[in-house]
Amino acid sequence: MMASCCGLLTSQKEPVPLKSVEVELEVRDHVATVVSTLNYQNQEDKPLEAVFVFPLPGDAAVCHFSAKVGQTEIVAEVKEKQEAREEYDDALSSGQQAFLLEESEQSPDIFSLSVGSLPPGESASIRLEYVTELAVQADEGLRFLLPAVLNPRYQPQGSVGSEGVNVQVTSVPASLVPYTLSFTARVSSPRPVSKVESSSPLDPLQYLNTEQTQATVKLAAGHKFDRDVELLIYYKDAHQPSAVVEAGRASSQPGSLMGDPVVMLSLYPEFPQAVMSSMASCGEFVFLLDRSGSMGGERIKNARDTLLLLLKSVPLGCYFNIYSFGSTFEHIFPKSEEYNQKTMEEALKKVEKMEADLGGTEILEPLKHIYRQPSIPSQPRQVFVFTDGEVGNTKEVINLVKQNSASHRCFSFGIGEGASSALINGLAKEGGGHAQFITGTDRMQPKVMQSMRFALQPSVVDVSVKWDLPSGVSVTALSPPIAALFQGQRSLVYAQFTGQSSEASEGCVTVAYSLAGHPSQTQLHFSLKPAKDSGLTIHRLAARTLIRSLEMEESERGGQEDAGGKKKVVELSVQSGVSSAFTAFIAVNKSNSEAIQGPLVRRMVPAPRMMMMCCMAQPRSLRRVACGMPQLSPMMDQSVTLESSQPKQPPRDPLLQLVSLQEASGCWVLDPHLAAALGKTSEEVEKPKPASVKQDVWATILALIWLHGFKMDAQEEWELLAMKAVSWLRAQKASGVTECVEAGNALLGCTVQKDAVGL
Repeated sequence: MMASCCGLLTSQKEPVPLKSVEVELEVRDHVATVVSTLNYQNQEDKPLEAVFVFPLPGDAAVCHFSAKVGQTEIVAEVKEKQEAREEYDDALSSGQQAFLLEESEQSPDIFSLSVGSLPPGESASIRLEYVTELAVQADEGLRFLLPAVLNPRYQPQGSVGSEGVNVQVTSVPASLVPYTLSFTARVSSPRPVSKVESSSPLDPLQYLNTEQTQATVKLAAGHKFDRDVELLIYYKDAHQPSAVVEAGRASSQPGSLMGDPVVMLSLYPEFPQAVMSSMASCGEFVFLLDRSGSMGGERIKNARDTLLLLLKSVPLGCYFNIYSFGSTFEHIFPKSEEYNQKTMEEALKKVEKMEADLGGTEILEPLKHIYRQPSIPSQPRQVFVFTDGEVGNTKEVINLVKQNSASHRCFSFGIGEGASSALINGLAKEGGGHAQFITGTDRMQPKVMQSMRFALQPSVVDVSVKWDLPSGVSVTALSPPIAALFQGQRSLVYAQFTGQSSEASEGCVTVAYSLAGHPSQTQLHFSLKPAKDSGLTIHRLAARTLIRSLEMEESERGGQEDAGGKKKVVELSVQSGVSSAFTAFIAVNKSNSEAIQGPLVRRMVPAPRMMMMCCMAQPRSLRRVACGMPQLSPMMDQSVTLESSQPKQPPRDPLLQLVSLQEASGCWVLDPHLAAALGKTSEEVEKPKPASVKQDVWATILALIWLHGFKMDAQEEWELLAMKAVSWLRAQKASGVTECVEAGNALLGCTVQKDAVGL
């Protein structure tokens, strides 16, 4: 069921109130504060009541909200949600200007903002601040995304938003966006900043000190905000643990979370090569693929190619199944089957026919079905979820994964600009897996295969964090315990320091863990003296972490509210100024008590993802209604837009052609298909084979030489299936391998060394 629609009001037909967006980003090591200022104007001859919906990263915490109307500034306060709503309604009905910001009840990364009534001709500026943890990419970069698109949220049948209306949000073509964006970022860390990159044009990076631990960067002028702004930040010595201590707020009570110093410990361990080369040869792999309408075209094709690589990389002896979902769901086998040549071929035939034809995005039911299947002894379950969308019941989905976290690991993939970060990060976090985002021109395959490596590799478990502090200083953990860490994963741990020490100014933290059965520990000494004027980013994220844990405990009670738990969340939220599911920001202009004349009118504000549309005059109970419009896919380079809109069917990629011929056991068969994939005739391929060597051994060595000789740029995509081929060759105890490698190099025109191939 989708939201009701109304006409899109463009700048030609109706004046659009929004004029400009300014964003300032302050990055501290692995976390950031984002300050957005929205300037808009009522150009109608009637008063307006407008609504914005802000999408934010799933783990973001809104911590400041203020509005300047004409010459009057109104600063919002955090209050219990129902109290805030009543105050907002009272203010409006008495003709006062009022602003309300609250978290959507279905999904934590949507905030709806009611800006109340604006007199005709009046200007207003809204300032919103939030804090967020930056995600780590496969190449060690930290990713910040300022989203410009919010896809329609799909609501499951029979489910409605908190005010009886479904939320549906759309994107708008760049030519119709009548406002501008300015964006600046400041980065500081205990370690030097090595570079900052972006998909949008940037002015050059400027260092602020000789150690290069502080730098600024800004978006080049003229950005239309017609696509996401992505920033990637790289530090030197990225894998060294770091601890950043932040001073408490002077006006807060010592002993409270905001009054005491808070430390953020970042753990991003590097795994020894010897451990990482030992791949597991057991496991149940369940792939869950979104086949809703928005996955059409290039996305579903990429998903099919990715499933081919995944299925070829599953070790023999494992179990697997493939589910796909839209409004309903399907599975290839009634239950997970053992992986062999027959089941692999059957699955691939069905994958080839998969299209984006299953309707909406109902992910809860297929997940319930997967978890209802009994576990297979000594085959740990690994679930891979692929989706490009947003669901209306994010919290319910994440809670389901959390309830089943002891029996599986969940790896998630957000495809395209509209994938909900709350959903993707939440699935991986609660499922002890890893989240990946595939946007713009990113290839899906390398990111998915990295997660497949994580699933086959040992992870860091039994993680413990022990603080050693001077006498008089005690520590309170604010983060839940770490369940598991994979290679390439980072974990942030928050803790509160209470009390004072007269003599020592240094603390020490010991992190112990086990990797592949080997215990390991690392120690870090850090200064207890906080940096000056460092803001409250870390405090607010620590408060957010604690609030999220308490909210989870609340929702696990299944509707039986614990007044004490809710009260604790509200207290923490009000004290830290960080929003929660039980609170909202309310701002009322008390000085303006004149009743506003005339009926209120709703207007549509076009919204590349930062804002949602607002509709024509209706009572406040119908605040969340939006208008439908086809999505514009963001292009990296505007000049190729026309060409790209005419899809041509390309011939199959040579790498995928070769991969598709590999047997489940890991070997290749010597036949005309293999010869064609290698760019040769059957005779050319068969003739140089050493006489004593079996045909499949020769075929497999040729395939490995071709991969190493021609496809090293895509190694992360075929690395796992090549390891499987090498294991198969070793098991054959084949003679004449050196002779085969020499003959294969001569045939294919390569110079690949035997040991490079792993033989």
